[in-house]
Amino acid sequence: MTAPFIQANTNGRLHPAHEPSIAPLNRGFLYGDAIYEVWRTYHGILFAWDEHWARLERSAAALHLSFPFSAARILPEIRRTAAAWRTATGNQGEIYVRLQITRGGGPIGLDPALADGADYVILVQKLTVPMPEMIRNGLRLALATELHRNPSATLDPAWKTGNYLNNILCLREARARGADEAVITNLAGEITEAAVCNIGFIRDGVLVTPPLAAGILGGITRQLLLETIALAAGVTAREETILPTDLAGCQECFLTSTTRDVQPVRAIDRVMFQVGGETVAARLKRTFADYAAEYAQLRPELAM
Repeated sequence: MTAPFIQANTNGRLHPAHEPSIAPLNRGFLYGDAIYEVWRTYHGILFAWDEHWARLERSAAALHLSFPFSAARILPEIRRTAAAWRTATGNQGEIYVRLQITRGGGPIGLDPALADGADYVILVQKLTVPMPEMIRNGLRLALATELHRNPSATLDPAWKTGNYLNNILCLREARARGADEAVITNLAGEITEAAVCNIGFIRDGVLVTPPLAAGILGGITRQLLLETIALAAGVTAREETILPTDLAGCQECFLTSTTRDVQPVRAIDRVMFQVGGETVAARLKRTFADYAAEYAQLRPELAM
């Protein structure tokens, strides 16, 4: 089967993503010494541009990674990459955008001072969203048992870096057990997040989600739910420590991410949750869609 076309932009050079573009000595390849962000479009508008860029800058500061790429410089490059993808594919639908920035190349060695200067790669492809039946039926998750989330005092999950081995191995375990996604606990046994998504629960009508201190990525969708969407949907939202033993007391569960927004979960191992159009999660998803549509009307300068 032919893989979908992905348009790449490496330091301003447009090319198909399957073509080489960085040297084998690039530190992003050798060591995962990189940061990244993912955006998607709603109604052809790049969503939450400012929020994602601010998180990119926070990740860069945490890694002491200096890059000479301003938002004003990168946004036109994203638009140019998206236009090249649309020309190559003829597709005018919604797109997925990934920006990765590495510390650069240089001699082999861990010392960051060996890096010769930051590089960036932009990838644009067709946005893949959950199929309608996945939304109706919900996902099956499994609690990871072989590994825990790396603690914030080590490689902080709040930094969106190019190092995802912890997530990969937890997801591998979950998939080997027949689940769609993993639920990862920290060293204290508290629920943190899924491999590529934040997680939330509905307990007695209230949205509860693990706090940042549990060791999670500060997801943009999660942030919007807590600060804006839940209120607009008439739902109380708060951060709480959640243990696996608390799951049975929750009526609903869902994942949140940039590409999935709010995705219902029907089970974590043997604990079952409510799914369907009348759930609180479904109301949050509809409210999020309304918010994204309004955002698209207000930010025409982010058209892709």
